Amino acid sequence: MHPTNDPNLESFVEVDSDSHFPIQNLPYGVARSKDDGEVFICTAIGNYVVNLTELDATGVFDGPELDGKPVFRERTLNTFMELGRSAWAEARSYISTLLSADEPALRDNQPLRERVLTPMNEVEMLLPVDIGDYTDFYSSEQHATNVGSMFRDPENALKPNWKHLPVGYHGRASSVVISGTELHRPQGQILPPESDDTPIFSECKLCDFELEMGFLTGPGNELGSPISVKDAEDHIFGLMLVNDWSARDIQKWEYQPLGPFLAKNWATSVSPWIVTLDALEPFRMEGPEQDPEPLPYLKSEGNWTFDINLDVFLQSENMDQPHKICASNAKNLYWNIAQQLAHHTVTGCNVRPGDLYASGTISGEEKSSYGSMLELSWKGTDPIELPNGESRTFLEDGDEVTMTGYADTDEYRIGFGEVKGKILPAKELEE
Repeated sequence: MHPTNDPNLESFVEVDSDSHFPIQNLPYGVARSKDDGEVFICTAIGNYVVNLTELDATGVFDGPELDGKPVFRERTLNTFMELGRSAWAEARSYISTLLSADEPALRDNQPLRERVLTPMNEVEMLLPVDIGDYTDFYSSEQHATNVGSMFRDPENALKPNWKHLPVGYHGRASSVVISGTELHRPQGQILPPESDDTPIFSECKLCDFELEMGFLTGPGNELGSPISVKDAEDHIFGLMLVNDWSARDIQKWEYQPLGPFLAKNWATSVSPWIVTLDALEPFRMEGPEQDPEPLPYLKSEGNWTFDINLDVFLQSENMDQPHKICASNAKNLYWNIAQQLAHHTVTGCNVRPGDLYASGTISGEEKSSYGSMLELSWKGTDPIELPNGESRTFLEDGDEVTMTGYADTDEYRIGFGEVKGKILPAKELEE
C-alpha cells in the first residue's frame, strides 16, 4: 500500500467521516475565487479547496519530476497530466505530507494557510481540463442487454460484436460542460407516433440522463503506435463522474446506420474533481469473467474493475429535496478502462492529454440499479413514482438530476463529489 493511502493518515484540516475528500483522496480540480475571480488549480480536503498554484509559488514542489515545471500555475491540468505517473506520484506525496497532521510547514504557518485553504462555498468549480477529444463507450452488459431487449428481443439483445470489443463512438468535446450547467431541451427531427418514416421537427419528448464514469488520459501516443493493455496505466490520469445526456426520440430516427449524432452532441456533464488511480488503488477488484475470451490485444491482467457506488437523484420543481432513483456501481462494467484505451488506439489512433473517455451507461441487474430513465421506466411503460405524487417516464422541464460517486473502506471514503444538471425549456428558433 502506498503511504498516501494509509487508513491511519490524518490531516490537520478537520474532515468529517462521510466526507468525499479525506487526505487519502486528494483529487484535482480547477477553481475560481468568488471574491477576486482568481483561477487556480487545486485539490480538496474536507470542506476546503487547497490552492496548488499558491503552494507552487512557495517552491514546495522541488522534486526531480516537478522542479522547474510550474504546471500548477496554469489554468487547466493538461500540462501536469502530460508529465506522467512519476510526476503525479511525486505531487501526491508532497501534497499529502503538507496536509498531514504531524507536518508543521503549512499547519503552523497561519498566513500561508489563509492563502492556500479556501472554503468550498467561496469558490466556483470550473472544467478542470481542456478536453480535445471525447469518446463514449457502451461497456455495461446489463445496460446493453436491457436496450437490446426493448428494441429487438431478449434472445438477440446483444449484437454479435458486443462481447468481442468495447463498442463506442466519438462524441462532441465542445459540449462537455461542468456540473451545475443548466441545459436547454434539445430539438431536432423525431418520428410522430403515427409514422414510421416521415419525421417532424420538434423539441425532444424523451429526454434522458445516462449514469457513467469517465477517465482522462495524461501522456498520449504517437500516431500509428497503439497503447497496449499492460501500458494503459501509464496513460490514465484519473476518473470522474459523467452524465451523458440523451435525446431518445431524436436518436431513434437518426441512429441508423451510423449511430448517435444529434441525440448526444447537445451536452455531456462532468464532475469537477478528477480522482487519481493512486487514490482508487484500495478499491480495485477482479472484473467479470469475459466469455468468449478476448483477442490477445484485449486481454487484461490485474484488477481493473473499481468498486465505486454510484447514485442518481431526481428533483422536480415541485419537490423540496432530491429523491434517489438509482443505485448502481462501477463494477457493473464488462469492459474495463485499460481495454477501452487499448481498443481505441489499436488502429494507431493518437490520444492526447486531457482526452475524455466515458464508460457508457452503468446498469446493474436489479431495476433499482438501472442507469437511465429509458431503463427505469422501461421505455416509458412503467413510470417512476416520486414521493410528492408526481411520476416520470422521461425528464420534464425543470427537473434536476444529481449523480454522486464514492468508494468506502472501514476508515474513510473516497468520493467524486457530484455532477448536477437541470433541464430548461427548449429555446425558440428564430424564423
